[in-house]
Amino acid sequence: MSETLIRQELVNMLTVRQAHMQFEDAVKDFPAAHYNTRPPGLDYSFWHLLEHIRICQWDILDYCRNPGYKMPEWPREYWPAPTAQTDAAGWQGTIRAFLADRDALVKIIQDAQTDLYRPIAHGWNGHTIFREIMVVASHNAYHIGEFAILRGALGLWG
Repeated sequence: MSETLIRQELVNMLTVRQAHMQFEDAVKDFPAAHYNTRPPGLDYSFWHLLEHIRICQWDILDYCRNPGYKMPEWPREYWPAPTAQTDAAGWQGTIRAFLADRDALVKIIQDAQTDLYRPIAHGWNGHTIFREIMVVASHNAYHIGEFAILRGALGLWG
């Protein structure tokens, strides 16, 4: 398999609807009245879930490119505070930040100077950019699916 094809497939995993829903489709036309709704039985809201996806993606991006990377405290720093709420500006800010960080990951993948398979110099256990892209893609797909299912369960698809 060519390097160009591998890079394109990694980009596609992050950005193209394939066997999973795209982020953009999951959040499209989400009703503002439910940004802070906690689905029954859960201790987090729809916005908390989007923020978790964003925070985790940002964490992996930071890990990939920051030699001074410091792992956030799990789970506290990977989720908003349990009592935190948002408004329309915060909701859109979460979406914009997620998309900007995803674009930064795509640029890393597309950069021919990026060795996808070399262990990250400041990383752990031989982690590579290739591995980190796979982790972020699977984490995003998992939680985007969760978001969509919860949205459907509450009848929020319009």
